[in-house]
Amino acid sequence: MSEDIAACAEIVQKGDPHRFRATMAAPVQAREKLFPLYAFNVEVARAPWVTSEPGIAEIRLQWWIEALEEIAAGGVVRRHEVVLPLAHTLAPDQARALIPLIEARQWDIYSDPFASDSALTDYLSDTSGRLMQVAVGLLGQGGEAVAEDAGLALGLANWLAAVPVLMAAGRHPLPDDSDAGIRALAEAGLDHLNRARRTPVPPGLRPAFLPMAGTARMLRAARARPEHVRKGGLDTPFRARLSLMKTALTGRW
Repeated sequence: MSEDIAACAEIVQKGDPHRFRATMAAPVQAREKLFPLYAFNVEVARAPWVTSEPGIAEIRLQWWIEALEEIAAGGVVRRHEVVLPLAHTLAPDQARALIPLIEARQWDIYSDPFASDSALTDYLSDTSGRLMQVAVGLLGQGGEAVAEDAGLALGLANWLAAVPVLMAAGRHPLPDDSDAGIRALAEAGLDHLNRARRTPVPPGLRPAFLPMAGTARMLRAARARPEHVRKGGLDTPFRARLSLMKTALTGRW
């Protein structure tokens, strides 16, 4: 990999170890496209958390919106270790499609609860869902509908696994943290996953779906044991690695 791509890979390794391992299981040509996108996602996701000042966090997110607007315009872009390789990776429409991902991250700045399950689903659709759709689009055509459902299922699984950390940070991640409320979210995630699984994925697009490893297992665990969502224990590094090995070997997620 080039130095720029290697720098992006290092950002992903530190900030999103699961996607790093999944991408390292992909062919080199796919890694060169996916690492800049995933590094962008890491940078945007952590922007609201690196400061306790909401105004500064808003400025950080706006900086990334302007960077994407520069990429979409096709002219000179700002010098940054992620922006430059991202500009060589994204088409203008893909850059514009990622702007709502940044705007959705404004929720992370504040401690307001989600008003409903649909509000949380909209947030995850704009974050995890859009990331998956763009990742698939970077590798080719024919996986758009699958990516939308798969990305939302992955987002719900990861969100449920992150609930204890978000609560410890003073956030209100669940509209309804009762057993019934958690089971409803897990069921919704499994519904999206099952819809995504009904459509075959072209071989060239499969690397974008490697992060799906473990999604079904986590959603089923949340449905069976909602208390593990509130207290932690929905996933472990060992289980995550084992799931990724199975997905990388079989192509099934």
